Amino acid sequence: MTDNNSSQALKEFISETEEIIEALNLDLMTLSDAVEAGDADPDLVNGIFRGAHSVKGLAGMFGFDDISQLAHRMENLLDSLRLGKVAFSQGLLDTLFYALEQLTRLINGKSTDELFTFDLTQVFDRIEQVLVGDSGTQEDPLQSLEIGNEILNVLTEYEEHRLLENVKKSRNIHLLKIDFDLSSFDQDLAELTQVLKQQGEVISTLPSAGDIGERIAFQILYGSDLERQGIYDLLERDDLNVTTYGDAASDDADDQGFVLETPEPETQEPVSPLMPQTPAESEGSSLRSISRTVRVDIDKLDLLMNIVGELVLSKGAIATISDRLKTEVNNEASADLIKATRSLERRLEELQKGVMDVRMVPIGQLFEKMTRIVRRVSNEQGKKVDLEIRGAETELDKLIIEDVSDPLMHIIRNAIDHGLEAPVERRAEGKPEKGTILLSAAQKGNHVVIEVRDDGRGIDPEYVRRKAIQKGLVAEDQELSPEEIRELLFMPGFSTRDEVSDLSGRGVGMDVVKNNIAELAGMIGLASDIGQGTVVTLTLPITLAIIKALIVRVGSKTYAIPINSVLETLMLEADDISSIEKCEVIELRRTTVPLLRLDQIFGMQEQQESESSEQRLFVAIVGLAEKKMGFVVDELLGQQDVVIKSLGKALSFVKGIAGAAELGNQKTILVLDVAGLMNEAIRSESALHV
Repeated sequence: MTDNNSSQALKEFISETEEIIEALNLDLMTLSDAVEAGDADPDLVNGIFRGAHSVKGLAGMFGFDDISQLAHRMENLLDSLRLGKVAFSQGLLDTLFYALEQLTRLINGKSTDELFTFDLTQVFDRIEQVLVGDSGTQEDPLQSLEIGNEILNVLTEYEEHRLLENVKKSRNIHLLKIDFDLSSFDQDLAELTQVLKQQGEVISTLPSAGDIGERIAFQILYGSDLERQGIYDLLERDDLNVTTYGDAASDDADDQGFVLETPEPETQEPVSPLMPQTPAESEGSSLRSISRTVRVDIDKLDLLMNIVGELVLSKGAIATISDRLKTEVNNEASADLIKATRSLERRLEELQKGVMDVRMVPIGQLFEKMTRIVRRVSNEQGKKVDLEIRGAETELDKLIIEDVSDPLMHIIRNAIDHGLEAPVERRAEGKPEKGTILLSAAQKGNHVVIEVRDDGRGIDPEYVRRKAIQKGLVAEDQELSPEEIRELLFMPGFSTRDEVSDLSGRGVGMDVVKNNIAELAGMIGLASDIGQGTVVTLTLPITLAIIKALIVRVGSKTYAIPINSVLETLMLEADDISSIEKCEVIELRRTTVPLLRLDQIFGMQEQQESESSEQRLFVAIVGLAEKKMGFVVDELLGQQDVVIKSLGKALSFVKGIAGAAELGNQKTILVLDVAGLMNEAIRSESALHV
């Protein structure tokens, strides 16, 4: 591991352990309040136990044996507390707080020197004193219950402890015998357990012996203040049988709850962590946080980004004024203003980049969520699926990651449901029984490309065409290109499934996915080979906040084209344009690129009729994924940073517009939705062929 990687790993260790310790501090404070109240939530104790266990595991991974050993001792003490082997007292809490202080001191030291350590003998001794000093024998209160050994012998140590605690709280102990339908027992049992927990504690759930055919029986050991009849009334089940053990616990047990007011052992010195310590102990015990990591609400970042956006607009206005002053009044003051404007521009670019970096998160956060989807859907479908992830370190804007999660989930579900074959079918075709879905991400320029690739049956274009004819989407004698057939899959209401399942056949699917991706100024592509598999490609902008845009004029209107979609700009003569099947195209480096006249799209062509057909044309070549198109405009006005503002729901129906932006001269212009315009143009071409 390089020094840089080691330093970064250490920072992550410090950040994560400090977060765990902060949570442990809060939980111990809650536990301390519970001591005074006379009771404690066993789940809280379990949570503190898990926190200590997590610190031990993390320290072990990084080779910090001293941290690992101290966390392990704390874990042992907490485990003894969970199992009722030590008394729950203020002395025990003092020891836990003291151990946590020393743990914090160790981690503080590691942040500046990985070799930092100190003698842990004193804290180890205090933990040992609590463990040994509470090992006296006590009368077993379970004897009066007369619970059979066939039950007691199968209880775990923790379950036996919880049984004892319920007895000490004078709760009634019941054994519920109940059976469920074999096909739905897991869900039915979970629902019944939730009902029981509202009135007591489910101590143990045990399968019941016996051959019962289509049903499965369970025995539930339950502690509650309810009497036997109260349980029948609570559950209202005919197949329920309840056995209650012994009488209610004696009144003497009221003072023997989970919180025991026992005297401190004589061997344990009542040392408080708040008492003055030796110089060796107090050294490094600063309350300052050592982690440089903070968690920030995304709404605060949005507010900051909006402020930066307004500053960018103000900078543009100042630059315009300074340029005008240089032309009209070329003196020393105007030159100084231009220099100051250039300096402001550089600083704003740094600020903008800094805010953007804070918003960026690894796409692996999203990919990891997909593993649960793959596991669940594959189990539901009876298929074996292996999910491979690549490019998880690729970064995207946090809001884009959130908005793309649902479309990506739908694509993966489709890949499992439609794409991958059942194990029997795969074996018959000579494929591995387990199908593979490859989920990958890579940055390409100012875009991130996400691919979902499966090795399934692929898409049969003829089958899709027949389905489209059945649904009346295309004419029976209509000829379609492979690309046009794939576009059918994105039409509203189209589905290749005849039957309706939880996943497919409802006619709501890839069209919604395409619209959601378009709202993110992205594009979706699809490629497939029969018998080999399918690839779905999502092309997304890295961010939707402040963007550079190419400002263009179309007729008397000004528009902005996001620069991350612009590949190049051209100036053409009218005779450079040719026509193929009623569509205007140009030849660009041996590639045919279709043209889209924005004046026609936005209904301005009548303004151009009086102008000469020999005029020169300006073309912005735009591209998303593998598709290219030329937007014909009247003038290129240059590049500028713009902040995209939503048009709101009232204008959400407007096609081809991503939002609005304000220029430095206080003029508001529309920002073009490149993906939407390209999709509309492709659909229009398909309509011409009908």
